[in-house]
Amino acid sequence: MTIQLTGPAPAATPGNARRRRALDRIVPWAAPAWVLAYGVLRAYWAAGNQPEDLSPAGPDLVVFTGWGSVALCGAAAAVLVALTHPAARHRPGRVLRAAAWAAAACLAAAGALLLLDVIGAVLPGLGVAFRPLGALSRAACVTAAILTGLAALAHRRRTRVGCGCGAAAAGPLARTPAWAYRAAYLAVAGCAARVAAQAAVGFGESPLSGGLSALVFEAGFLLGGTLLPLALVHPFGRTWPRLVPGLGGRRVPRRVVLWPATAISAGLTVYFGLMLLLMCWERLHGRNPFPPEGGLDLPEVFFWVAVPAYVLWGAGMAVAARAYARRTRVPCPACGR
Repeated sequence: MTIQLTGPAPAATPGNARRRRALDRIVPWAAPAWVLAYGVLRAYWAAGNQPEDLSPAGPDLVVFTGWGSVALCGAAAAVLVALTHPAARHRPGRVLRAAAWAAAACLAAAGALLLLDVIGAVLPGLGVAFRPLGALSRAACVTAAILTGLAALAHRRRTRVGCGCGAAAAGPLARTPAWAYRAAYLAVAGCAARVAAQAAVGFGESPLSGGLSALVFEAGFLLGGTLLPLALVHPFGRTWPRLVPGLGGRRVPRRVVLWPATAISAGLTVYFGLMLLLMCWERLHGRNPFPPEGGLDLPEVFFWVAVPAYVLWGAGMAVAARAYARRTRVPCPACGR
């Protein structure tokens, strides 16, 4: 199923190309500097100087903790520095880019608890514990992951034969492909499965507090699991519907849809993907991944439905967001791709 975009196509602007080139000059050096600085901080903490109030329970990072986080930052910084060497323009550059992406994924996994920090900071009445210093540490770790990924992308553009814009040969998508629709509706199905799992055990069985914060969270939860994925593939995500006062018929700014979709899909996929792996590990060793604690006693089957549902939601929206990004991308003013 395909739908033609309505309204005028976005014009190619040289300003976008200039900003991208400026970013490609800054990121290759800013990324290793940031990662190395964070690694020095982790080394200082690992040497016995880590503050105590970084997380409600356990260390501030997951998977890569203590000296493991120091080793990860050191390895990531070494790869990033190697990417700036002239020799990395040739075949070794592909290996280094793959290593950079692997390091970015590990850094993102280490800071996975940032998702809870954001919820706790935005909705303080929800009952999600928030530790400011720990949140800053996790934000720095996730920033290191983002910068590492951006450095890999910048290297790809620098070493690309031709224009160097890094665009796919096919350019922006002329239509929304069928696979994007399937991914978006899988995301909606994941959200629906999560709600169904909660309904099965009762909506009162939740660790979250009530009040206005809970209402705002639930509204955002439903909009992020239904309206947002559908906006990535349907025309109303690109052109405001006629019923919207003052905006009907105008083009929807790309960032209004793409940025929230990217952030939410990344947070859900990383956090709950890691949780699913840990659940499998605990069950393979004969342990209950979620033993009753804190007055919350839910059947284990609830988590085996809810957590994969979150992963499906995040992964489906990530794929749909990728299609939306290509569907709304401004062509390169130099090569037209």
